[in-house]
Amino acid sequence: MTYRKWAYGDIFAVAELEKQCFSDPWSFQMLADTFINDRAATLAAEEGGRIVGYGFCVTAGEEADLANIAVDAGFRRRGIAAELLRRLEGEARAAGARRMFLEVRVSNAAAMMLYLRAGYVGRYARPRYYGDGEDALVMEKKL
Repeated sequence: MTYRKWAYGDIFAVAELEKQCFSDPWSFQMLADTFINDRAATLAAEEGGRIVGYGFCVTAGEEADLANIAVDAGFRRRGIAAELLRRLEGEARAAGARRMFLEVRVSNAAAMMLYLRAGYVGRYARPRYYGDGEDALVMEKKL
């Protein structure tokens, strides 16, 4: 498994994976906008020339927001998401962040376990945060 920063040409694969993994996916344009945001850190997990996972975060001052992490269903439970998270935390730390925040669907137990194992703690709920009305749990980790 190779981990690397996204190239612009990766956005098509990232957008397809986004659609597979999420009921309210980021659009191609939203993902492309990460290339004009100098505060964004992007990572792709690649195997055999194929992107099988990705993640990105945005740092502003001493805070970073984990925007998304996704892994192809056929590659889950191999530690890819945990490695993407660890590396993104390092990128945020290097950019000056002291805390990382994220939102996770309250129904996404697998993601919550990933974040809890990585040292995140739940802070509060955001009612009806997602387009379908589901609540989000805001989690935080001191970097």
